[in-house]
Amino acid sequence: MDESTLNDTTPAVRKRRLVVPPTQNEPTEDKPEPKAKPKTKAKSASKAKPKAGAGPEQKSKADPPQAEPESAKPPVPPVPPPARKPRIGDSRPAPSQQAPDSEGSGGRRRRRRGGRGRGGRGRSSEAATSTAETRNGSHAPVEAILADQRPLELDDDQLTERRGKYRNGKPLGRYRMCVHVSEGATHIAVLEGRSLIEYYVSRPSDDVSEIYGNLYLGRVRRVLPGMEAAFVDIGTPKQAVLYRGDLTVASDESDDDNGSERKRAGGRRGRSVAGPAIGELIKNGQTVMCQVIKNPIGHKGARLTTEVSLPGRFVVLIPNSSVMGISRRLPSRERRRLRSLLAKEIPDGFGVILRTAAENVTAAEIRRDIERLTQQWTKISELAERSDAPVLLFREPELAVRIIREQFTADFREVVIDDPALFEQVKGYMHAVAAPLVDRIRYYDPVAERLPLFERVHVAEQVGKATDRKVWLPSGGSLIIEHTEALTVIDVNTGRNVGKSSLNETLFQNNLEAATEIAKQLRLRDIGGIIIIDFVDMDDKQQRDKLMSTLNEALARDKTRTATEPISDMGIVQMTRMRTGEGLLESMSDPCEACEGRGIQLRESLFA
Repeated sequence: MDESTLNDTTPAVRKRRLVVPPTQNEPTEDKPEPKAKPKTKAKSASKAKPKAGAGPEQKSKADPPQAEPESAKPPVPPVPPPARKPRIGDSRPAPSQQAPDSEGSGGRRRRRRGGRGRGGRGRSSEAATSTAETRNGSHAPVEAILADQRPLELDDDQLTERRGKYRNGKPLGRYRMCVHVSEGATHIAVLEGRSLIEYYVSRPSDDVSEIYGNLYLGRVRRVLPGMEAAFVDIGTPKQAVLYRGDLTVASDESDDDNGSERKRAGGRRGRSVAGPAIGELIKNGQTVMCQVIKNPIGHKGARLTTEVSLPGRFVVLIPNSSVMGISRRLPSRERRRLRSLLAKEIPDGFGVILRTAAENVTAAEIRRDIERLTQQWTKISELAERSDAPVLLFREPELAVRIIREQFTADFREVVIDDPALFEQVKGYMHAVAAPLVDRIRYYDPVAERLPLFERVHVAEQVGKATDRKVWLPSGGSLIIEHTEALTVIDVNTGRNVGKSSLNETLFQNNLEAATEIAKQLRLRDIGGIIIIDFVDMDDKQQRDKLMSTLNEALARDKTRTATEPISDMGIVQMTRMRTGEGLLESMSDPCEACEGRGIQLRESLFA
């Protein structure tokens, strides 16, 4: 090989090596490259040039004078910097920004895959969320502000009133909450005395089934005028459902009473009696901001509403509304006081509803809660403007924090948590929003106590009974609870109860015990939907009226909304209970693979 051949081929080799590094993003191609980079840097030296071609020893001996003119060329030094840029800034954001400008086929393939992702149908929620965040510029959803400001200072009288009752330095209360964190799940038990009345199971990392309260920017995929509903893609494996009754109109300026009446007129499926059809309000491909009001259950997707609400400790903020409401669980005198305070604190363009936890709070605490929620709404609105549907805009905190936020008052003797991280999170949140109740939050160390928390408070055995099909009554009667896809049937039996005086009195007392126990089981098992109760037949109308009064009083203790119909002559009661997610039995069990949950197996010998 002569000198002319070397001079012609060497620049060509340099050009090919300069083009290769920008496409070398895979780790397998990066390993041999560090050996080639020193060669390009050393080409300015006379000893490094011969190594660029084949036969380095012969070139160095035969043509030593020709190395100096080649290294002295001015275009060579400025060429390497463009080749080093991709390697110096080699990170995940860099390839995504350069992918549209890339001339290689690999850049175009990445761009098509990123642009065609539509919320991850058939994929896990983490994959769908990561796709949406990548497509929207790595915008993470807004998180609830739990401890953002210093707690407000209260005077001695307010502290004494808000701290609740104490005896011998120990807090008193009717209820007790125990939180147990296990691997992959969080268990929350609410006890009244020693009796378990509520039980929740949450999987903190599950963004597919536990999405109640989350806000999404969804895209309408299909409008069904015949069903007065629309399917909306919110990025979950199953498309969510938006009914006409849950779709608000921007020009709707109804007051609190009319708004609540319109919501009731929507019916169980969100049907609307008056107003424009759903096809006139939304179209296919339109983007809507919506909130989940019912978790996906079985083969059904989540249920949505466009009336967004942000819950806080004392208030619920409703953007683009003029609603002003106060919890009906508060006394009349306290409602009048809070109404006068709330009228001065409502910001323009927002509606506010005071919760039960707002009892005896000051105007400054209400103002602080409203400011915290308005900050969240500002962030949500900004994220929605720069994001493409479908995308998650706001994620509610985990279930334990939500329940403590909504239920924890001075009526609770204590909240016991056996996880250090969750204990610090809850304590910090309560220190910011309800400092007088911080001393009622206690950490339970299972190692020091030498016994698990739920075994210490006898919750484990009560949970086992709560999943049984048969429930015994104190006098010897029993309840049989059967679940179907559409409804739950509860059968009341006298069982071992033989009574003492007369048949009518025996049946009446048995039904009264059953009514109280049914309300407790509905709350404990979190049974929702249509419920049919078959009481033992009674001929006396006054006894039937007394039975319905007892049932309604027992259901009034439940925070979940219920509706009952009068008892029939045959002793049948029809009722509904709002269903927001799967019940206790479904959350703690899996269907049998052999019988698919039917509880029976057909005899194959009879079909031979």
